[in-house]
Amino acid sequence: MIADVTSILFYVFASILMLAALAVITAKNPVHSVFFLILAFFNAAGLFVLLGAEYIAMTLVIVYVGAVAVLFLFVVMMLNINFEKLRIGFASYLPVGVGVAVVLFAEMAALLYSSLLSPATIATPTSPIPDAAQIDNAKAIGRVLYTDYIIAFQLSGVILLVAMIGAIVLTHRQRLGVKRQNIAKQLARTRA
Repeated sequence: MIADVTSILFYVFASILMLAALAVITAKNPVHSVFFLILAFFNAAGLFVLLGAEYIAMTLVIVYVGAVAVLFLFVVMMLNINFEKLRIGFASYLPVGVGVAVVLFAEMAALLYSSLLSPATIATPTSPIPDAAQIDNAKAIGRVLYTDYIIAFQLSGVILLVAMIGAIVLTHRQRLGVKRQNIAKQLARTRA
């Protein structure tokens, strides 16, 4: 049986993604974990390209690999964390972690089982989907984002702006003993 190229690429990207995700949580060195996370993001972007969602794939690469993963890498490399102290309480949290993992796998199995039993219960979209040849991904996302979800989009922008201002206010400190330029005082000086 000869599979087509798309199926082969799907299995390659998916298997590398699963192995990289497993390596993220099992790597002893946190820097290696971040590198495996970057590999996982690239493979997830490859899966999005196979689905025909190029815009989401490029957004994933730009935002997560270009910003978030690099930030993680800098934070992990700059902090001098004593990992031996962190590993001391690992055994006490292991039963809780195993319990959460069992619940998540049971939910995924139940969802897979219900979808295999009755595939007709999958929700169908209420609005007609335009032909893929007539509209590209960026235009379709922009149309939905700025019409149907404009309130949520604007609210998320305001929340991010408030968070950014809050972070600046919290980290801004006035240091004593630092010479600062006072323009009004300089202009108010006379010759005398």
